[in-house]
Amino acid sequence: MAEISAAQVKELREKTGAGMMDCKKALTECNGDTDKAVDFLREKGLASAAKKEGRIAAEGLVDAYIHGGGRIGVLVEVNCETDFVARGEEFKALVRDIAMQIAAANPLFLHKDDVSEEVIQHEKDILRAQALNEGKPEKIVDKMVEGRIQKYYKEVCLLEQAFIKDPDMTINDLLLSKVAKIGEKIVVRRFMRYEMGQGLEKRQEDFASEVTKQINK
Repeated sequence: MAEISAAQVKELREKTGAGMMDCKKALTECNGDTDKAVDFLREKGLASAAKKEGRIAAEGLVDAYIHGGGRIGVLVEVNCETDFVARGEEFKALVRDIAMQIAAANPLFLHKDDVSEEVIQHEKDILRAQALNEGKPEKIVDKMVEGRIQKYYKEVCLLEQAFIKDPDMTINDLLLSKVAKIGEKIVVRRFMRYEMGQGLEKRQEDFASEVTKQINK
């Protein structure tokens, strides 16, 4: 069996728009032959996802998900092309999975383009300082920082995160697989996550001091 490189997977993904894991599987099935892998994906309907990018997705659902007895709440809007698909059980299940992902993984951004240059530079400064403090040679620090920035994207960007129900695929891969299956463009438009007490300064009480105060009254 041929060893499949990351470059081959990337090339096939760019050609077809299929998910990363689907591309790797196709290349494995086709013994590393990219042309055959393209045909394999087309036969499975996965290569059609990229062709739907230019379509308008103005229907869909806004879903709410509450977790932990009301401690975490999520609102998410996911768009598709038709009301027929929006009312389907598969699309509803997808939207619920995405809402659960947001609750569990706490993404700060939708995709990489949403992360400002200021935020990235701030992270790079911290990561660079960490690498130097770890005693890493100056000449390899920049490469390390870039690698860790990619990891940062996977932590804070929803579409880059590993899907909680299947860590072998990202949320973007999940969307592409559903596009191929359902046959419509699907887009996560926006989301908001609320956590009880988030941003509030919690009161720190010294129980012994409180008891003493009560006794001395």
